[in-house]
Amino acid sequence: NCCTIDWFQVWPEDALTAVATRFLGDIEMSDEEREGCILMCKEFHTSTRDLSERFLSQLQRHNYVTPTSYLELINTYKSLLDKKRTEVMKLKKRYETGLEKLQNAASDVGIMQKELNDLQPQLVQSSKEVDELMVIIEKDSIEVAEKEKKVKVDEAVANEQATAAKAIKDECDGDLAEAMPILEAALSALDTLTSNDITIVKSMKNPPYPVKLTMETICILKNVKPEKVPDPGGSGKMIMDFWGPSKKILGDMKFLESLKAYDKDNIPPALMKQIREKYIPNPDFVPEKIKNASTACEGLCKWVRAMDSYDKVAKIVAPKKEKLKEAEAELAVAMESLNKKRAFLKEVQDKLFRLQAKLEENKQKKVDLENQVDLCEKKLSRAEQLLGGLGGEKARWSESARQLGERYIALTGDVLVSSGIVAYLGAFTSPFRVEQIEAWADSCRAKQIPCSEFIALTSVLGDPVAIRNWNICGLPTDSFSVDNGIIISNARRWPLMIDPQGQANKWIKNMEKVNNLHVIKLTDSDYVRTLENCIQFGNPILMENIGEEMDALLEPLLLKQTFKQGGSLCIRLGDSTIEYSPDFRFYMTTKLRNPHYLPETAVKVTLLNFMITPEGLEDQLLGIVVARERPELEEEKNQLILQSAANKKQLKEIEDKILEVLSSSEGNILEDEKGIEVLSSSKVLSNEISEKQAVAEETELKIDETRMGYKPIASYSSILFFVIADLANIEPMYQYSLTFFIKLFVMSIDNSEKSDNLETRLEHLKQHFQYSLYCNICRSLFEKDKLLFSFLLCVNVLKSRHEVDEDEWRFLLTGGIGLDNPHPNPTAWLSQKSWDEICRLDALPNFTNLRKKFLSQKDGWKVVYDSPHPSVEPYPAEWQERLALFQRMLMLRCLRPDKILPAVQEFVTEKIGKPYIEPPPFDLAGSFNDSSCTAPLIFVLSPGADPMSALLKFGDDMGFSGNKLNSLSLGQGQGPRAVKMIEAGIKDGNWVVLQNC
Repeated sequence: NCCTIDWFQVWPEDALTAVATRFLGDIEMSDEEREGCILMCKEFHTSTRDLSERFLSQLQRHNYVTPTSYLELINTYKSLLDKKRTEVMKLKKRYETGLEKLQNAASDVGIMQKELNDLQPQLVQSSKEVDELMVIIEKDSIEVAEKEKKVKVDEAVANEQATAAKAIKDECDGDLAEAMPILEAALSALDTLTSNDITIVKSMKNPPYPVKLTMETICILKNVKPEKVPDPGGSGKMIMDFWGPSKKILGDMKFLESLKAYDKDNIPPALMKQIREKYIPNPDFVPEKIKNASTACEGLCKWVRAMDSYDKVAKIVAPKKEKLKEAEAELAVAMESLNKKRAFLKEVQDKLFRLQAKLEENKQKKVDLENQVDLCEKKLSRAEQLLGGLGGEKARWSESARQLGERYIALTGDVLVSSGIVAYLGAFTSPFRVEQIEAWADSCRAKQIPCSEFIALTSVLGDPVAIRNWNICGLPTDSFSVDNGIIISNARRWPLMIDPQGQANKWIKNMEKVNNLHVIKLTDSDYVRTLENCIQFGNPILMENIGEEMDALLEPLLLKQTFKQGGSLCIRLGDSTIEYSPDFRFYMTTKLRNPHYLPETAVKVTLLNFMITPEGLEDQLLGIVVARERPELEEEKNQLILQSAANKKQLKEIEDKILEVLSSSEGNILEDEKGIEVLSSSKVLSNEISEKQAVAEETELKIDETRMGYKPIASYSSILFFVIADLANIEPMYQYSLTFFIKLFVMSIDNSEKSDNLETRLEHLKQHFQYSLYCNICRSLFEKDKLLFSFLLCVNVLKSRHEVDEDEWRFLLTGGIGLDNPHPNPTAWLSQKSWDEICRLDALPNFTNLRKKFLSQKDGWKVVYDSPHPSVEPYPAEWQERLALFQRMLMLRCLRPDKILPAVQEFVTEKIGKPYIEPPPFDLAGSFNDSSCTAPLIFVLSPGADPMSALLKFGDDMGFSGNKLNSLSLGQGQGPRAVKMIEAGIKDGNWVVLQNC
């Protein structure tokens, strides 16, 4: 009453439909196909539930189907379908582009040949035109050269005249350069004056002497006459006065402009004479003194003095200017003549230039034609290279493109079934998996979902190059193991591999060795630190010996609970937050033969059953026996496998390169010289590799033919292994490793009788290994199970020869399925149970009419029933001849089940020999000989038994006594002592005995 219980039921079908409809709604497919896929997803889920129940009832193996599995199925389907569609369409387009380029190249050959034929006459005509023009140009060039020579002479004369004129001009400019600064300064001074400044001067009634003096010079230069006025000194005479005219001048609005525009180059000499004689020498006529009287008159004074300076220079320069004028006139006449000659020369040169331009044009036309011819010839050559090298690929590429088109359509169903395998079937054994795949494929076809005729993970999701590499790394070659590898590479969850024989462990270690694989166990003290480092740096990690429960610390890793922090992808492991590398890979293996993982664990991982298959074991044993019997053959075979893998990988890469060059080439491939070279060299290399591969495959076939001679012993030994593997169903302690089995197999190869005749040799090996295995297994069996082992050994060998019918074997074990028997018991001495079994036995082909004839033959059967040795008692009528020894046991099971044991002994003796019903006594020396320094001998003792004295005596016989044989009775605190003792034994080569393990 203190909690709420949520009871989660199995998802109903409408929930499965709703989820599938929601998630598959955005996939590109027709409505009919989508509806079929939704129904298939439901069927996968429900049929796997039923399969899991059969799996549990028949093999006592647990597998849970959860909603998480359903979601995983749908998400896997979506991602894989998108990936495979993109991949297949890309491949198809590359083949089609390659075919298109080849087709274009083939069609261009005729066009280019016609183009080449058309270009040849044009090239001849162009060459002729170029030659004719060159003759004309050569003639005109001579004429132009003569004209140029004459013009250059006239140019030299004109240049001399121009130089002389320039010298005179430079001299004039140099003289003027002295006066110009003074003149510019005076003009600048005038620029500072304003109309107000002039008005002030004009308004003076009685101007001071400096002002009058300045204005007098202005009037003289402007050639203004003075006025006669009475002498202000009172003499009564009339004197010449410039002030009146000065005021008139100053009253002119354009007074300053007139000074600036004054014709300084043509000042009358008489005026300049007055200025120079009367005013320039006057000490009062200097700007500094004039400034004290009037700033305006200071500027006017400067102007007058500048006119004086300029006039002096101008008088010197004037003759030179005249001379310059004459020189320039002569130069103009010379230049006029020269320009006429230049114009004529230019006309001739232009004509020559036009001819040369035409020549260049024709030459370029000729070069273009030559280039076109050359390109055409090269393109024809490239086309020949391309079609010669890749023409043979046309049919294959066309077929590949067609197949890829069909495959693209079939991907909808193929990937759907493959996703179901990845999501649901990893934990199942091979027979269950094959049966379910066939049922799903049939259902796909029935629902009109496009799919291949034969659906296999290898063809849908497998990469042949990767699979071959896996096989080289130790993955068994059978389809079941290869499918497991494909599931690992396509599953979204980390794989947990049920691996009692260590096959997956070996494969993962070899495959990931180059990537710096780290191997850990949950029992390692520092496994968390190793795990953190691998996650951070992207190294793969293999966690071995997983039990049935997982460490809670691993949950975020199993669920891939990553998050972004500071721009980096992170994951929280325990109390630590660490960066999560996208290159990280996590593998888990368990040695448990039949682990029971609860749903909360199963949903976090991809469970995979890696138990070895008969085909995989047979292939391994064949390799071992050939390596021992014909080592040179097996070595060559292994080299050929490696060479073949490398060749096929290289051929695939070359084809990808060829298709890539063809598809990435823009425009006409024949114009891509580099591309054609790459294609040609690639094809040459491809042909060389193909030839090598053909030779290698031929050699491999010959080797395989010889190897196949040893296949009978490999097949036979494989059967024996699965006999001992099934013993664990009788007693969990009866578990034997593949390593132990192979070690015994190798010892039998080495110790069995040799023979040059292969059949005889294999028979010796078969008998030796079978008995060796029997003896070794019997050592570890309880007494009650030894005969059962012999019987299983015998029956499985006979089943492989089809001498024992499966239905009859099942009847011997179970007595048939107990249903209501409508037929009354015809005898009083036979129990009802026995009669029911006889009626069920009648259904087997070899026992037809047994029930009907039993009444007429009941006296004969009564003799058998009453006999103290019914197994050897003759059967009535035709049954004595009709029934074989094994079938007699079935009849005996019905009549006298208490006498089955001696019948089994007789059967085993008859079929494989008496030694197999006489278990060998315990032989310590024999056990020692069959062991090795890396595999300890374990004594399983019954109460009261103590082999220590026998062991000490054996050690003494073998020279291991005293200090060379150390024993320790285990108990609390003895673990470290035992470890030290083992380490010392390894180092010194001593024996170590641990008691009470």
